[in-house]
Amino acid sequence: MPPAIPPFEEVVAFHGHVCPGVALGYRVAETAMRELRAGRPEDEQLVAVVENDSCAVDAIQYVTGCTFGKGNLVFRDYGKHIYTFFNRDSGQAVRISEHFQSDEPDRQARIREILAAPEETLLTIQPVDTPAPERARIFRSLRCAACGETVMETRTRTRDGKVLCIPCAEGH
Repeated sequence: MPPAIPPFEEVVAFHGHVCPGVALGYRVAETAMRELRAGRPEDEQLVAVVENDSCAVDAIQYVTGCTFGKGNLVFRDYGKHIYTFFNRDSGQAVRISEHFQSDEPDRQARIREILAAPEETLLTIQPVDTPAPERARIFRSLRCAACGETVMETRTRTRDGKVLCIPCAEGH
């Protein structure tokens, strides 16, 4: 049985407004969950690698349960509507890219088109034969010698023997 997908209206409420990006992300997430026969993960069983920071990513987070906080949402700033999902439990992975073109100038009509379009006219789905990204690692928090705020150990810089956060190290 395919995993339960939340109603589109819930995704819109999470995101804050209805738009073509949220509609696209909803369709991508729905497709990924079906293709990988995955449920919403409690931890890092499902991983999403997104290549943009568009509205679509909010829908992907809401539907799939992949989040930055859990470490199973990976952002690669390529500006492309490409989404790769890994199911750690099954070892399967799928890359989903958007190829939909609409001449519809009306935003609401475009949203309806995205939600109703046959999957093959909206998305390209390809199996992936690469390993999932590493599991999230937890690092110590250190205190910046300049501003006193805590910062993840891997994001510190050492200047004149002092541990600094990036903004303080770079003079921001």
